[in-house]
Amino acid sequence: QVEPRHYQVSKAVEEVQKIIQQLTAEISYKATRFQAISNSGIHNENIKVLAPSQFLITVPLRGLAGYRERQVRHWRYYTVHGAKLLSSVRDPEELHQWLEVEQFSKSLQQWHETDVNIEGDLVPAKVLIVFRELVEKSIVSCNLSSKVTVLESFSSVVRVAVETSESQVEVELVPAVEIPTCWPEKARWPRCLKRWPCQEIVQRMKLLGFDLLARSSYHWQLCFSRAEHILMEGLDEDGGCRLKCFRVMRQMKEDVWCAGNKPVITAYHLQTVLFWTCEKYPRTKDWRCFPEAFLRLVQKLHKCVSQHFLKHYFVKNTNLLKYANTSDLDLVASKLAVFLENPVFCLD
Repeated sequence: QVEPRHYQVSKAVEEVQKIIQQLTAEISYKATRFQAISNSGIHNENIKVLAPSQFLITVPLRGLAGYRERQVRHWRYYTVHGAKLLSSVRDPEELHQWLEVEQFSKSLQQWHETDVNIEGDLVPAKVLIVFRELVEKSIVSCNLSSKVTVLESFSSVVRVAVETSESQVEVELVPAVEIPTCWPEKARWPRCLKRWPCQEIVQRMKLLGFDLLARSSYHWQLCFSRAEHILMEGLDEDGGCRLKCFRVMRQMKEDVWCAGNKPVITAYHLQTVLFWTCEKYPRTKDWRCFPEAFLRLVQKLHKCVSQHFLKHYFVKNTNLLKYANTSDLDLVASKLAVFLENPVFCLD
């Protein structure tokens, strides 16, 4: 039963990727600051499948190179439109940060212009306003109006609905500054004396760096999709059943525990639960017996959902469920509790 669902999602990913690639190529042609997403199949790190009909796609930004981390100014006295404020804008949360154009040793002149820059800061909300306009124009110039619709949004986040042959998929398009070969100070990882992952994989992950996503008004969000991809890729090199556990857990979530187009628990949450469990149980023998390993994972998920608390894997002071609807979480927790009382493995 796992295969048909996986096939459907793969097909949707391929269709969405083709359309978004065409769209971003047009955007890139209109404005060199934005880069077209690559056409590298289902394992493209720019595409995250959060649920069967909910995708997140990062659109790389061009012309910012040589990033260096430094202590940036603490207080900002402006609105996103540039008007002065009497008191400061709030400080970023753990997973977020300010970004100054001066933090890059090389930057295109366009990043210094006022449509994206206020007093030296690159402001995500302004980048999103520019990007949204380009998305709207490019849908028309690519003749994609029958397939892609820009969805209304209360913030400047850019969401589109994409028609695939099977169904409609909602895609969040997020401009991203890719920062390779550098690891952020906020990600104090790996933690001391941990046996998983091995040192060699840790080094590979850190060499791939991180991204900064334009997902809020003032602050850029840290993202580790390349590092996470390496972790997922090497999960079962010892012949364990970690990936099988993850796939079955994802299908159970979609079919039984938390279905729907905008589930409160996404595949990203499940992946984080998996990483924490792999770290706690690093030995090969812990992942030999599927039912045992699977139940351990579901117990961890149940604990996180019940407590409304799931730590980010790399930036541990961040709760990934902080803004989730608590009654939705409680409903999922009760379904998980029912399963744990009588674990029926309807899947192979």
